[in-house]
Amino acid sequence: VQLVESGGGLVQPGGSLRLSCAASGFTFSSYPMNWYRQAPGKERELVAAIGSAGDNTNYVDSVKGRFTISRENAKNTVYLQMNNLNTEDTAVYYCRARRSRAYVYWGQGTQVTVSS
Repeated sequence: VQLVESGGGLVQPGGSLRLSCAASGFTFSSYPMNWYRQAPGKERELVAAIGSAGDNTNYVDSVKGRFTISRENAKNTVYLQMNNLNTEDTAVYYCRARRSRAYVYWGQGTQVTVSS
């Protein structure tokens, strides 16, 4: 099982990034997917969630209207489009696959830094 995030980097406030998470080794289309983030000195928080069919999405209040989670089951990939980024969005972003307590997989994370 593998989840590999990509797309992070350094961006100025107001800028955009699109994160990708490529999955392998499990039936991706059966798993709801999440994006989490962890800023220095803070706990990991759930940022966005999407159902297995892509028909149900949820966001933490701080990113609503700015971030969009989506998935392409044919490509075993989940995305996080991040617009109008601000310094508070600086964190390591992780994708997670979870079908039940026994089936939870994490990626290694990708750094997003928002700075002028």
